[in-house]
Amino acid sequence: MAQQPNPDRALIAQFQQGDQRAFETLFARHRDQVYTKLYLLVRDHDVAADLFQDVFIKVVDVLRSGRYNEEGKFLPWVLRIAHNAGIDHFRRQKRMPMSRGSEEYDLLGNIAESGPTREDEMIGERIVDDLQELVSQLPAEQQAVVHMRIHKGMSFKDIAEETDVSINTALGRMRYALINLRRMMAEQDVSLTLD
Repeated sequence: MAQQPNPDRALIAQFQQGDQRAFETLFARHRDQVYTKLYLLVRDHDVAADLFQDVFIKVVDVLRSGRYNEEGKFLPWVLRIAHNAGIDHFRRQKRMPMSRGSEEYDLLGNIAESGPTREDEMIGERIVDDLQELVSQLPAEQQAVVHMRIHKGMSFKDIAEETDVSINTALGRMRYALINLRRMMAEQDVSLTLD
């Protein structure tokens, strides 16, 4: 493998001493890989371009502050920052989904949903029915613990006192109930998610 004319380490040192051209060389050397990484994560050129700028702003800040620890791994470090930027983008999207309308006024895109739809309610009711059916198939002691814990909101201490068993036994019954419920869900192909 051919040696780079000026290794990243030397360019970083030069940039930290005030040589802007050193950073321009670093940037030109790695920009395509960083942009590609971001685009493959987000699959949107505009978003990838925005994140690309954020990544290199962070890189410059860290290099200027002297917090960068040179271990000969500049590109993997920048790619890790890019990866984290992509993950943060998706977290923000999940908290605050973005609506993209056309250039014309997008009436439906500006109407906020006021709550769950009837479809969501029907799915929720189906999930509750399926779960109740599965719980009814558990052994009686496990059914009792699930009922007291979920429906009555009782603590395991209270459950233990009410059923005249130790706390560990009450915890064990709940644990086995959950294990059995997962097994039955897998066997009966029951999904308890809204997806």
